Amino acid sequence: MMHLKPSIPPFHYSTIPFLLALILGTGCDSLPGKPRIEERWRAATEVTDFSQLYAANCSGCHGAGGRLGAARPLNDALYLALVSDDKLRQMIAQGVRGTSAPLFAQQAGGNLTDKQIDVLVEGMRSRWGGSERFKNVDLPPYGLENAVAMGSGSGDPQHGAIVYQTYCAQCHGADGSGGSKGGSVIDPAYLTLVSDQALRTAVIVGRSDLGMPDWRANIPGRAMSPQQITDVVAWLVSHRPQTPILQAAQNK
Repeated sequence: MMHLKPSIPPFHYSTIPFLLALILGTGCDSLPGKPRIEERWRAATEVTDFSQLYAANCSGCHGAGGRLGAARPLNDALYLALVSDDKLRQMIAQGVRGTSAPLFAQQAGGNLTDKQIDVLVEGMRSRWGGSERFKNVDLPPYGLENAVAMGSGSGDPQHGAIVYQTYCAQCHGADGSGGSKGGSVIDPAYLTLVSDQALRTAVIVGRSDLGMPDWRANIPGRAMSPQQITDVVAWLVSHRPQTPILQAAQNK
């Protein structure tokens, strides 16, 4: 009796590329150990996530969550209501002259693109802002130039000494060298490291993360006037030592 073998279709080598493509196409993204798209390496200039940009460029001075750093807290709705977006961009891009605040714009030699700077500004606003809470508050002028344009004088240190005794001495001591609630505000090292605007901002906004009140709360019911703010800043600045290096940095 004859036994017929089942017919087997011939194997065509031309099908190998098709099979390989099918295997690679269906299984490549699930290979063990392969990083997800969000985990893959990206050039520093392509990072557009706020948390990554802030952690890498800002948290060392301003604190991990925008608070409790050596520099001004950025996680502060009052501060963000006071300062404009353009000013924030300028400070990030160009740094702050005469201080340790660095510049970050690529055009100025830094490492951030314009888009990344915009991400930082927009991220701070969306996460830490809340300007609607201050829409009925008469905020003082942000900068000295704004104050002068609105009618304030340029600053009188002698009058500022009186303002200091009225509004500040209860925390920082009668002569400014420190008190029971606050440190020295006339320390030469401190004054060398901060700009005039940083002093003005501290007087207006306070430091919410350290319990320092803003310009309205030093004396209940007696907010500081724009002129008083300008004068007390002038008094603080009068204690800053004028070294040749500092003068050169301020005059650039």
